Amino acid sequence: MPSHADPRLLVGRETFDDAGIFVVRDDLALVQTVDFFAPIVDDPYDFGQIAAANALSDVFAMGGEPLTAMAIVGFPSTKLPMSVLTDILRGAQDKVLESGAVLVGGHSIIDEELKFGLSVTGQADPRRLLTNAAAQVGDVLVLTKPLGTGLLATAGKQDRLDPAARNALSASMRALNAQASRAALALDIRCATDVTGFGLLGHASHIATASNVSIRFDGAALPELPGARALWESGIRTGGAERNEEYLAPLANWSAARPADVALALDPQTSGGLLLAVPAQRVEDYLSASATIPPGALGGWCLPRSSKPLSGAGCGVGGGFDSHALPPRALRSQTISVGHRAPLRVRSRGNAPYEFGAQLCKS
Repeated sequence: MPSHADPRLLVGRETFDDAGIFVVRDDLALVQTVDFFAPIVDDPYDFGQIAAANALSDVFAMGGEPLTAMAIVGFPSTKLPMSVLTDILRGAQDKVLESGAVLVGGHSIIDEELKFGLSVTGQADPRRLLTNAAAQVGDVLVLTKPLGTGLLATAGKQDRLDPAARNALSASMRALNAQASRAALALDIRCATDVTGFGLLGHASHIATASNVSIRFDGAALPELPGARALWESGIRTGGAERNEEYLAPLANWSAARPADVALALDPQTSGGLLLAVPAQRVEDYLSASATIPPGALGGWCLPRSSKPLSGAGCGVGGGFDSHALPPRALRSQTISVGHRAPLRVRSRGNAPYEFGAQLCKS
């Protein structure tokens, strides 16, 4: 679709960011997003909360604060009682109010399958945003929620999820990313995205592309919801992960990585956490300010791009990097790297073309 240039549109679709940013004045911008999907849990109230948290997350991922939300409903009125829709809306409204925003209305249609979500408008200071395009070489990657919602939700639909794992899944998806976002802004962190349908690796690719860096994850250290890797090893599969793998396959080489770690990195998330690129000197302060961050959250590093061959013991992408520039732990563990190996033509903010690709490897 052709782009329409407007100087007031500060962040559009070019950098694959989580929401659009439209400048109203020098100190005020609107943050706009929309998201909806079919139920991922059985309880209508929980589904409303999860769908709302998922949509609100896009605003927090940009460093904004939500103001208003409007509901989007596709409802099979001949198959489900209206009490189901009432509970979904009640859950959504409670979550919207928790975020500090107001549910002002919405629109519904009769549909064959239940779908629900929100259109959210927020506000932000255009001088203090979180975007995909602000990662710097040397930044540490921090993930604020464990991975595996796709695997656990699929297992739940097959009655293969124990009550403790089911509760952990629901609690994670219901949780807002508000504190993680506010703590980042308070520490002058500038790069973040929320991890949703494209999975960790897909959303990391957007940061790598927009920021012109390579990204390396410690695959074995990626935090998981209870039993996520084990569920994949037992045969649980998701269609979303297959699509993510297909999308990333031309850009990636993960033949040397542990299969369960690759599966976790590709797993599509619903209402996932924020992935932030944090300057190394601010990591400790950020972790202290964000008490909900799971163990293993420090799972990656931003590395320079290069057209030179790989050197040393490091394993990288799209040309190499000096292994001595990596944290020592990275040289001893299975890693997932994201960089610019295979060409995917996109445009940077300066309209100069650049390339992106990825590699998963064992160093």
